[in-house]
Amino acid sequence: MAAEFFSAIENRRSIYGISKETVVSDERIQEIIEFAVKHAPSAFNSQSARAVVVLGEQHDKLWDLTKETLRAIVPAENFFPTEEKMAGFKSGYGTVLFFEDQHVVREFQEKFAFYADNFPIWSQQSSGMLQFAIWTGLESEGFGASLQHYNPLIDEQVKEEWDVPENWKLIAQMPFGKPTAPPAEKQYQSLESRVKVYK
Repeated sequence: MAAEFFSAIENRRSIYGISKETVVSDERIQEIIEFAVKHAPSAFNSQSARAVVVLGEQHDKLWDLTKETLRAIVPAENFFPTEEKMAGFKSGYGTVLFFEDQHVVREFQEKFAFYADNFPIWSQQSSGMLQFAIWTGLESEGFGASLQHYNPLIDEQVKEEWDVPENWKLIAQMPFGKPTAPPAEKQYQSLESRVKVYK
């Protein structure tokens, strides 16, 4: 089992070439995300993580919305690469939107005042672990995915379009789909410079 777990971690890569071809059922996608949300660790078991999954036309709408938001910011003469990037994300099957419930964060700040400054940090760490769990889970089912951060530029449009509670803070977006191209070659730094063991 450990070998399978480590293999899944190793195979989880940023995949930008993705298609709308079905890999597993929508129900299975929901199972993966719900399982990860339920079991991902959080400080003091605060369970502040939230997720919104957009598939099909709703997924397309997200990346059209993002493209038009960026169009208003990026100079027209420089927009083509951005437009291509948005088209690449839109070509996928779906997107997971990651949020952290700020009401929960504030609640724990008040309840455990001594650690108040740490709860926003722990909230981000918890979200990172959830992102990794879902990313690895999707990869294990045959999807490719990448992690994007167009927040806070699209926060208000996303909240309005998908009726997201005001206290949910958008953290990241994960477009996914069937891989159409392998990941780029990855260079690794020396582990000797990154890990120290004392006995």
